[in-house]
Amino acid sequence: AVRHVWRKVRQQMKILYHHRTKAADGQYVHIAELTGALAGLGHEVVMVGPGAPGERPMDSGGGSGGLRQFMPGWLYELLEFGYSGLALWRLWRACRRCKPDAIYERYNLFCPAGVWLKRLTGLPLALEVNAPLLEERRANGGLRLQKLARWTERCAWRGADICLPVTNVLAGKVAAEGVEPARLQIIPNGVGTVFLDGSAQPALVRERWGLNGKLVLGFTGFVRPWHGMDRAIDLLADGRLPANAHLLMAGDGPALPGLRAQAERLGVAARVTFTGVAQRHEIPSLVAAFDIPLQPYVVPYASPLKLFEYMALGRAVVAPATANIQEVLTDGQNALLFDPEDPAAFGDAIVRLAGDAALRAAIGEAGRQALLTQDLTWRRNAQRVIKLLEAARAAKADQADASGPALASAAQKRSERNHRIVDIAG
Repeated sequence: AVRHVWRKVRQQMKILYHHRTKAADGQYVHIAELTGALAGLGHEVVMVGPGAPGERPMDSGGGSGGLRQFMPGWLYELLEFGYSGLALWRLWRACRRCKPDAIYERYNLFCPAGVWLKRLTGLPLALEVNAPLLEERRANGGLRLQKLARWTERCAWRGADICLPVTNVLAGKVAAEGVEPARLQIIPNGVGTVFLDGSAQPALVRERWGLNGKLVLGFTGFVRPWHGMDRAIDLLADGRLPANAHLLMAGDGPALPGLRAQAERLGVAARVTFTGVAQRHEIPSLVAAFDIPLQPYVVPYASPLKLFEYMALGRAVVAPATANIQEVLTDGQNALLFDPEDPAAFGDAIVRLAGDAALRAAIGEAGRQALLTQDLTWRRNAQRVIKLLEAARAAKADQADASGPALASAAQKRSERNHRIVDIAG
């Protein structure tokens, strides 16, 4: 009875957050935004992961390959798995020191440390799943120890109390590996308040980059060849867009040298601006300066961060009509969605918006309202995470009650022993 009263009056949680992300790219944005939202709700977040704490300057996200380029793939993968032991030790130390209420882990292949800690401590575990990494690495030809990889993925997915895939499409992949539907909760990406509070300054961006009077097509983020931004440059050159159409690309990536060369070759270099890596505080104003933001390609199970930022700032989005995008947007209502199998469809959608300012305004506003209606914000995501962790924690307490006095007594003795060790260590 006392336990249930305590649950009702307690307002804050202490969450042990584990990740294995060193780069300052879109992955880091997700980590920083969610943990910031959790802290903003009054909860304490204890971070365990690589890199120094605090805000990081954004980088290209590409990495240099590190150790991977100097050793056989199988050896690197063994080291990845071995890192799980180090991660578990760090998590165990943090757990003893901080006594968290729950664990939140960002899933990574070869790293089931969160599940191991859950089994050691009995703490509830929420596992954020952004991609089926076994499938990704296998498709890219970069996976050698496939049986070990599959075991670690299943161990992590099946062992978590709550799995949090970012789309319904991805949830289907997780469920196919034996995760019960009751333990699946879809939490897509979101936006922070800076994208909604009216603080963006598009006029400054247009002035800085010489875009006044231009019809601005825009793209933010790390750009790879498979994004298909070459199609936007082709479109600038084919004469179907107004003469004042201009492409603004805010970001970096391996596709940029080819895109620069393409623009030069087609004679449209003066109509394309590459800003290089943009820091997070610059993104709202950059996006607000776009007339037509572009999402030319999307991984079929992903929840694209840039998409929600485009919507939040009332921009008329062009995106592929894939199942994961259609979980959020509806063609002709709050976006123009094109058939990704039709080579001409992407350009046709852009041309249609370029010639109709009223349509751009209507679709942009409808997209913003769709985001607000669905509450696709980091704050709402944090609220959902807390509610799920509280429910998982309550379920574990009820299980302990049902297990009988003997198990409860043993658990109490373990807890007291652990606390003594923490005091000695401290």
